[in-house]
Amino acid sequence: MKLRFPGYKILDRYILGKFLSTYFFAIAMIIVVVVLFDYVEKIDDFTELHAPVRKVIFDYYLNFIPFFINQFSGLFTFIACIFFTSKMAYQTEIVAMLSGGMSFRRLMWPYFLGALIIGGLSLTLNLWLIPLSQRKIVAFESQYIKRKRNTQYDQHIYRQIEPGTFAYVRGYRDASHQASFFVLEHYEEGAMTRSLEASDTKFDPATKRWTAPRYVMREFDSLGVEKFGQYRNLDTLINLDVNELGRVNELIQTMNIVELNRFLAQQRAKGSDEIGLIEVARHARYAYPLSTFILTLIGVSLSSRKVRGGTGLHIGIGTCLCFSYILFNRFFEEFAKSGSLPPGLAVWLPNIIYLCIGVYLYRKAPK
Repeated sequence: MKLRFPGYKILDRYILGKFLSTYFFAIAMIIVVVVLFDYVEKIDDFTELHAPVRKVIFDYYLNFIPFFINQFSGLFTFIACIFFTSKMAYQTEIVAMLSGGMSFRRLMWPYFLGALIIGGLSLTLNLWLIPLSQRKIVAFESQYIKRKRNTQYDQHIYRQIEPGTFAYVRGYRDASHQASFFVLEHYEEGAMTRSLEASDTKFDPATKRWTAPRYVMREFDSLGVEKFGQYRNLDTLINLDVNELGRVNELIQTMNIVELNRFLAQQRAKGSDEIGLIEVARHARYAYPLSTFILTLIGVSLSSRKVRGGTGLHIGIGTCLCFSYILFNRFFEEFAKSGSLPPGLAVWLPNIIYLCIGVYLYRKAPK
């Protein structure tokens, strides 16, 4: 499509440059502040556990930065958009553009190009780079941050490993690959048919087998009569990887999108009760980058009008809208995790609601 005036290209570069430079400057400033606060909080651990400076910088903070950028990308896209757009409106630059024959719709093009760049970066981070960086952060924290060393596994872990079969693990320790107590239960039509119980159970990462010096077998017939037996040298292979013993929310943060889809398929086959949590995480990896376009539409439509109160009023209203969007996201995600809403609907509903708000503000914006 040909532009009506050659000056449009200059305006496109001007708006795009202002948008991206404001966004990256705001992100850079907040990263410096957050890294300083985080370092002050963890300096005692770094010193006491003798964390090498090279690992602190390259293994921890270099991987911490992408995670932080992605977490607050939408917020700073919104703030950057409102900040420089309201400043342009206050200096009557937008009025001059519209008076010169540029339509408001055409004015949005460089904004959406900037949103495409930021959203594409966020999507790449979400799907591929952040899971890789999270693995390095988890490895670093388990070695050099005291309060993170023993929090990878819950004390009591209960997992469905296939339909009708459940495993209970108590007191699993990653260093020794050993659990203080292990139970394997089988159910048919809601009633337990047999169970296996063992103390001091050990997991072999190479063979994926669970072993124990002694174990107990219980079997129940249709009348509920129990048969009890004690045996030696348990050696069994079950459909449960030790990685699944970790807290699922922390585990899926270290998976790229291919690994996450594979893990979701495995948990569906097992009939796991964690499917909702995994689906929420998968949908969020796509929904959050798309929100960049919605927040940009709201930001431009809201701040393009020159009003009494200037930039401060626009930033105040815009920040309230953005934080309400983040609040809605967390609110609906909890509904999805509890099973009250389908995961896909819960994750995408805030985008749908705020897209409607954006379209309304766009229609009310100066033309």
